[in-house]
Amino acid sequence: MKTTDVGAIMAAPRGGKRGAPSRRVRLEDVAERCGVSVSTASRALAGKGVRADLRAKILDAAKTLNYKFPASIAGRKVMLAASSAAMVDHVRNQFTSYVLEGLSDRARALGVELVSRPIASADDEVAMLGEAEADPAVAGCLFLTLDDESFLTLASDFAKPIVLVNGDDPWMKHSSVTPCNRSAARLATEHLLDLGHQRVLFLMRRGRRTIERRFEGWQDALRARGFISTASLVEEVNDWLPELAAAAMRDRIERQGLDFTAVLAAGDSLAVGAMLGIEAAGYKVPTDVSVMGMDDLPQAALHNPPLTTMHIPMREIGAASLDLLLDDLDGMDLPPRRVEFACHLVQRRSTAARRT
Repeated sequence: MKTTDVGAIMAAPRGGKRGAPSRRVRLEDVAERCGVSVSTASRALAGKGVRADLRAKILDAAKTLNYKFPASIAGRKVMLAASSAAMVDHVRNQFTSYVLEGLSDRARALGVELVSRPIASADDEVAMLGEAEADPAVAGCLFLTLDDESFLTLASDFAKPIVLVNGDDPWMKHSSVTPCNRSAARLATEHLLDLGHQRVLFLMRRGRRTIERRFEGWQDALRARGFISTASLVEEVNDWLPELAAAAMRDRIERQGLDFTAVLAAGDSLAVGAMLGIEAAGYKVPTDVSVMGMDDLPQAALHNPPLTTMHIPMREIGAASLDLLLDDLDGMDLPPRRVEFACHLVQRRSTAARRT
C-alpha cells in the first residue's frame, strides 16, 4: 500500500500555482516576502504613499502568494463607538490614545474612513447602529472599551460585522481584540515572587472585565506558588487618578503598618500613585517596597524611580481590531473569535529583591 505523506499534502500548492501556500495568506506574509514593514505593504496595496517600483514588487509578491486583496474596503467607512469608559481613560492615562493611534494608522493605510460616535447610553447605541445600518458605505462597527452587557445585547441583531476593541464578549457573540490581561498579571506577580516577595499587594479599580482578568492573574500566580490571595492583600480605589492611589496607600500604612513588601497595580497610573503614597508614609521604593505597574505608558520610564511594568501592545490592539473586522467582509463566514495579545515585562528600577 502506498503511504501518503500528510505533511507533503499540507505543503502542496493550491490551484496549480507554484509557491501558493495552503493556509490563508496574511499581509504579514507579503511584507516578509518583500522585506518591508506591514504598513508599507498595506500602503502599497492601497496605492498610497509608496514609490512605483516598490509597489510593483509588492503587488507581484501578493499575486504570487495568492493574497486576497481587500479592495472592497477601500473608500468605505467604519463606525467607531467610544464608550464612556474609553473617553474617561483617554483623558486620565492615555491608554486609549495609543490604541486609537494604531487603529487610525491602519485605517489610513487601507483607505478606510473612521467615523467616531460617543455612546453613553442604550439610546446612543441604537442611534449609532441605525445610522451604520442605513449607510451602505459603512462596512462595520468597532466598540472601544465597552463593558456594558446591555449594549452587546442590543447589537446582537446587527447585520454588519462588529468587533470589540480592548474588551471582550463573555458570550462570544462578537469578535474582540484585547491584551492577555490574565497571563500578563500572572507574569508580573511571578516577577515579584521571584524577587523574594511573599506578600504582594494588588492595587486596583474594579468595574471592567479586563481589570478583573488582571486580578485573576495575580491570584493565579500566588496560588501556583502556594500563597493565599486573601482580601487583606487587595486595595481598591474608585478611580484611576494617581492621587487617589497615593492616599489609599498612605492611609493603609497608617492603619496597618507596612504589611506587604511589594505592590502590583492594575495600571501604571495607580502604580505611580502607590509610589507617592509609600514615600509619603516614610518608606522608600524599591528599598522598602517594590512597585510594579501594567501598561508601559511612555511616561513610565520618566518617573523616579523608573517604573517596572508589563508592556501592553496598545497600538497593535487598535490595528488588529480593524483587520479582524475586515476578515468578516471576505465572505469566509468565520465564527466570532477573541484575539489576545501577549504582553512582556519591562524591568526598571522600581522593583528589587526583598530585604531579608
